[in-house]
Amino acid sequence: MLPTLTRPRVSNPTPRLECLRASPAKNASRKEAPIVFVHGAFIGAWCWQRHFLDYFAAAGYACFAPSLRGHGGSEGGERLDHWGIREYVADLAATVAEYTEAPPILVGHSMGALVVQRYLEQHPATAAVLMAPVPSQGLLPSSLRMAFADPMLFWQYGLMQTMGATAVNEDIARRAVFSDSLSDAEVAAATQEVQRESQRALWDMTVMPAGRPWLAGNPPPMLVMAGSDDALFAPSECRSVAELWGADWSLLEGMAHAMMMDADWRRAADQMLQWLE
Repeated sequence: MLPTLTRPRVSNPTPRLECLRASPAKNASRKEAPIVFVHGAFIGAWCWQRHFLDYFAAAGYACFAPSLRGHGGSEGGERLDHWGIREYVADLAATVAEYTEAPPILVGHSMGALVVQRYLEQHPATAAVLMAPVPSQGLLPSSLRMAFADPMLFWQYGLMQTMGATAVNEDIARRAVFSDSLSDAEVAAATQEVQRESQRALWDMTVMPAGRPWLAGNPPPMLVMAGSDDALFAPSECRSVAELWGADWSLLEGMAHAMMMDADWRRAADQMLQWLE
């Protein structure tokens, strides 16, 4: 793993962005297209550093993972609630322009999957993988389902948005985004790094959540992945995104929402590699 990169300051209002990266392994067959990983809500680029960056670099891919403004080690936290999906798309575009030459493979998780879809409306890509994407119907149906089926989980999310990581209960965090097989130590480490999300971004995902493939011109090949044990988005809700884009679909049995950090992360990564290669 190489050190964290930061994009140089330029004469525009885009905050300075943290970007984690991993270079292709020397003994691997180097792939032409790099991979840019886009994290979801409440987290940062660190979620990809646990497993995915080195794993895909070992397969020959140059890997980049920006922390969207106000997340992780990026600037903009003091104005977090000012940022919406449009600003996050600008962050992805700035990362691609700064660090890649060939059109990248884009991998977006949850909120990051919506960022990828909006990016594709204006920019080319070699391929796209959407992991547990925000449903095309938005957050409202899944939130209402959660409120009735698991009110404690619904209440915990509201508490986290108000008070941050200190309010996160590890048992609730496991039920929300991880499977039972993840160790207590790993759950504890992850919950210490979660953060508030932008209220504006959450609103965007509620009122204008769907991708717009008709604006993308010639969309790249796309894979949509979901976990059967995802407590946030039901598989049928994620599949609506695949149907919208005419994308390939993969349901991973026994996997939860945070596939890239879960105990069985390798199964999700191998599914992506198999599809890409």
